[in-house]
Amino acid sequence: MIEVSHCDLAYVQGASQVKVYDDFSLKVEQGESLVLIGASGCGKSTLLYLLAGLLQPTGGEIRIWDEPVKGTRRKTAFILQEYGLFPWLNVEQNVSLGLRVRHMPKRMYHGTVEEMLHKMGLWEVKNHFPSQLSGGQRQRVALARALTLQPDLLLMDEPLSALDALTRERLQKLLLEIWQEQKLTTVLVTHSIEEAVFLGSRILVLADGRPTQVMGEILNPLVAQNDYRQTSEFFQKTRYVRSLLEGGTVG
Repeated sequence: MIEVSHCDLAYVQGASQVKVYDDFSLKVEQGESLVLIGASGCGKSTLLYLLAGLLQPTGGEIRIWDEPVKGTRRKTAFILQEYGLFPWLNVEQNVSLGLRVRHMPKRMYHGTVEEMLHKMGLWEVKNHFPSQLSGGQRQRVALARALTLQPDLLLMDEPLSALDALTRERLQKLLLEIWQEQKLTTVLVTHSIEEAVFLGSRILVLADGRPTQVMGEILNPLVAQNDYRQTSEFFQKTRYVRSLLEGGTVG
């Protein structure tokens, strides 16, 4: 579904040029849940912006469904770390925002928005404003807004990092359920090792420093298995990812 071919990206810093990506290539299959993990500044979020069409590579090419990504596309949804909600809109208005921006008549999207509010447990707070919501509720609003657009690609930049541990685990389970139900292709950036192993069918461990390099690629076929978090396989995967991040040798 996604093909990043020999991608370059550089920016000017003072009198020098900093390379973020240098001849970087990556493929993502339809329905895959890809997780990117690595130190701050290693290029994780930048890759999401490239896939979303919000940044353009200085060399190489990015294609989705064999079409070059030259700007934003209608079937790509992007969830940011800070939710991206408009404080002057209530929950229902925030969820329907993308559809309204596309000038869809309310009679055509009302049922979709109502269904999504129920699915996300937001119906009772549909008239509340973001300032009246908990962090978990705000993140569910952001997720609901993205899913109402019926995307085929969901990009997420540390969407759960600001939440407490229990709320984070509940939303991790929700993300997993959505991925299974809708067969969405997802690319998630996280700093949490446990989150990477819990949500990623494939995990890319990126090396510290620039240009971005893949230090390890881990297949995770047991993702979405019942009680996976309690298994020895989960523990082994997290230990391996940790060893890579701490400078271990890829094996």
